[in-house]
Amino acid sequence: MTVTSGAGGPLDGVRVVEMGQLIAGPFCGQLLGDFGAEVIKVEPPGQGDPMRQWGQPGYPLFWEVLGRNKRSVSIDLREPAGQALARRLIATADILVENFRPGTLERWGLSPDVLRKDHPGLIIVRVSGYGQDGPYAGRAGFGGIGEAMGGWRAIVGDPDRPPSRMGVSIGDSLAATFACLGALAALRHRDRTGEGQTIDSSLFESVLQVMESLVPDYVVAGHQRARSGAILPGVAPSNVYPCQDGEYLIAGNQDTVFQRLCQAMGRPELAADPRYATHQARGERQAELDALIAEWTAGLTVDEVEAAMVEAGVPAGRIYRAPDMLADPHFAARKALTELTHPRWGRFVMQSPHPKLSQTPGSVRRVAPQAIGQDNAEVYQALGLPESEIEALAKTGVI
Repeated sequence: MTVTSGAGGPLDGVRVVEMGQLIAGPFCGQLLGDFGAEVIKVEPPGQGDPMRQWGQPGYPLFWEVLGRNKRSVSIDLREPAGQALARRLIATADILVENFRPGTLERWGLSPDVLRKDHPGLIIVRVSGYGQDGPYAGRAGFGGIGEAMGGWRAIVGDPDRPPSRMGVSIGDSLAATFACLGALAALRHRDRTGEGQTIDSSLFESVLQVMESLVPDYVVAGHQRARSGAILPGVAPSNVYPCQDGEYLIAGNQDTVFQRLCQAMGRPELAADPRYATHQARGERQAELDALIAEWTAGLTVDEVEAAMVEAGVPAGRIYRAPDMLADPHFAARKALTELTHPRWGRFVMQSPHPKLSQTPGSVRRVAPQAIGQDNAEVYQALGLPESEIEALAKTGVI
């Protein structure tokens, strides 16, 4: 179902075959589709992608985000006839995205070597827990496992509690984003040489990429980062502070910013106090300084604190939830949310494609496939399969 028209996007003309499920592979497909690629999602007949059932009871809405701008075909990849059909489909693609356990494509006769014999320009994006090689490659790996191995889980949460999770599947999303980056780089290489290649994006290494100086901190300084709750140790003030009607985040840790914060609080003397005047001094008295700021914010509403921070030029912000996003004028001005009329859910609002491109922006052109294999006839007829063959494949359960 087409939702918006507009420009096709910078990837218009690029065909992606997505053979994966859950989050890591499909999110990579979503990103490519948002910017104009034609994405054909391959699902198992009958059951489809498990994400079709995930979510709040009766509301599997994450599927509607992950599946946007895609068409759905069904293929039983465990059957030889299904593997042959998949090869035929992949032969028309620029990019293949998969997030099966390493070795799965090979068992199905769909290894990169086999696929590139007749299609040397094919780009194959492989997303997995531990990567395509190494001693752990064959292990099952979900996003949380990659977050643990990559170092994320060890530093998230309060110091007196077990490691926490982010609340979203950040490991999967990071692996998908790096996979998409790899696919775009490979497209550039193919434009110059005609050669395809394989992108190997592991969950744990994708998380590792955003862990800042965690490893050098230990190797050079012998420091191991630990869970610190809402603060970053030694960086103060930077915390969430209580107001009369909610919570508010203030980041005033730079010297000049701290001076402006003190003025806004009516406590200019704090900026000149040797206990707080420098970054190092504030870090040494972090809890003490947070208590002083919390005492001030507790007597004000969120609106009052925000007005003071905006006037003073202090980086600060509300703790947003969905209703706040829907009501916020900046979200509206930036078109950060896309609203459409969905055939099943009615009014439907979700995040817009990102980042913003000035000449060839992304768009939501099609809602997620509502039925497994709903585009079988259209896609397979375009491959040259006669209607009788499509019907035969359906009768035998291959599609």
